[in-house]
Amino acid sequence: MTATIRTATPADLETLACWAEAMALETEGKMLDPATLRAGIAAGLADPRKARYFVAERGGSPVGTLMLTTEWSDWRDGWWWWIQSVYVAPDARRHGVFRALYAHVEAEARATPGVCGLRLYVENDNRRAQATYAALGMVDARYRVLEAPTRDR
Repeated sequence: MTATIRTATPADLETLACWAEAMALETEGKMLDPATLRAGIAAGLADPRKARYFVAERGGSPVGTLMLTTEWSDWRDGWWWWIQSVYVAPDARRHGVFRALYAHVEAEARATPGVCGLRLYVENDNRRAQATYAALGMVDARYRVLEAPTRDR
């Protein structure tokens, strides 16, 4: 069964939060603060300038998600759309859920004037995810992501 993609709504908050908690633990061994996480997702759901969430469904049940954020590129005079917060429920993995999510946002990016491309970051050791992204035509951008937190996590 093919996944259908829809824009997330505030009613998806708890599902998105549970998936974000699961993803952080699974991929980075991190426990997220539930209140901060839920406030962050709620802010993104309320303001598409901050984030846009998409939900994949099969048979009317949510099976995966991704979030888009934007970054202005002066080099390209356009917007990068960043794919973040990717999660596919364990029993739905390897069944085309992420492929459907990616196809949806890629088509939307290609149809939106001013979007210069899609980007995402992936854990260095997450070879399975890297293979999935490569199979969709994504290439190594040859950048490393560095950070300097300005508040406690």
